[in-house]
Amino acid sequence: MIGYMANNVLPLRAGEVVRVYVVARRWSAVGAGGTGHAFWTVLATLIVERVLDSLAVVLMLAVLVLVVPVPAFLQAAALAVLAIDLAGIAVLVALVAAPARCARLIERLSARWPRLRQRALSVFETFVRGLDGIRAPSHALPILVWTAILWVIPAAAASMMLTAMNLSLPWIAGWAVLAFVGLGISIPSAPGYVGVFHAAAALAVGLFGVAPAAAVGYALVLHASQILPVIALGWVYLLREQLHLGEAMHARAL
Repeated sequence: MIGYMANNVLPLRAGEVVRVYVVARRWSAVGAGGTGHAFWTVLATLIVERVLDSLAVVLMLAVLVLVVPVPAFLQAAALAVLAIDLAGIAVLVALVAAPARCARLIERLSARWPRLRQRALSVFETFVRGLDGIRAPSHALPILVWTAILWVIPAAAASMMLTAMNLSLPWIAGWAVLAFVGLGISIPSAPGYVGVFHAAAALAVGLFGVAPAAAVGYALVLHASQILPVIALGWVYLLREQLHLGEAMHARAL
């Protein structure tokens, strides 16, 4: 929740760094290693999560193309995201399947710089530890199920907001909003995704014949209904952790 809140008040999705730092700080507090080491372990789990999320967005857009006229530029963007995801998956699979070979590759590449090699191997070791969750086949199904659940909930929220604003659209409209917004906010932007979120949501409902003014109104209300509670709860949790955002942002130096 702290990470989501930070994304709403900091630019360029800096909340992701804050989120990793907060979790790493907690791990170090319970004896799971220093914050610096735990940071890279948690970062690995975040990367896996983001790859799954972006794959979900691409899948939704692939289905939407069959039902509604998805703009060509969004289709191209989805293909670019898919290419990045596939490259990321290939790297993750290599790290999970052959960590020893990857470590030897790092040793060879940094052989001329002993201090750099030591640091790189230390980071690599802790990073790979964060991939333990996807190394076991028994973990794959729960991860996929939870990913699906976490996408169904906001899609339902988008649909309910359409109903609340007396916009009688088919159920697929909620998924269109989610997919368009998900693709839009994947690009680092202004705090709270201001502008990008509204343009994507308005474009999505506009495909179903909603007038531009009503589409913008829907986007504004939907955005406010999502970020205001998150900001409030995020600050509460931040206070509970006895943290401030400035401290968390120093995680960049770890």
